[in-house]
Amino acid sequence: MGKYYLLKTEPTEYSYNDLEKEGKTVWNGVKNPLAQKFIKSMKVGDKVFIYHTGNEKAIVGLGEVVSQPYLDENNLYVVDVKPIKRLKPLTLKEIKSIPEFKDFYLVKMPRLSVMEVPENLVKLILEKTQ
Repeated sequence: MGKYYLLKTEPTEYSYNDLEKEGKTVWNGVKNPLAQKFIKSMKVGDKVFIYHTGNEKAIVGLGEVVSQPYLDENNLYVVDVKPIKRLKPLTLKEIKSIPEFKDFYLVKMPRLSVMEVPENLVKLILEKTQ
């Protein structure tokens, strides 16, 4: 089984709908060193949960990494991502109410835009979003 990551996006700038329409996108604009480390560790076939920030604050979709990490024109690591399916939204409020998520980056480091999702939390997220 590949790894799972969570990718945050402001839906007024780029939403899961946009990803579905385009069929594939370059996940770029990530500058935080820890988030860059996570992008650099991604492999083709890894899955990504798409999380809408802003007014929604929810996991809304599932995608897949379809390229190895590479440097863009800003010398930042990026990957190409394609949509798999829309998920039943799992809100940040719901996530914070589940004890298993207390040490998850989404809860502990709310400004981090890319993070790995531990295997035990992947199962929980998949159960809650089906």
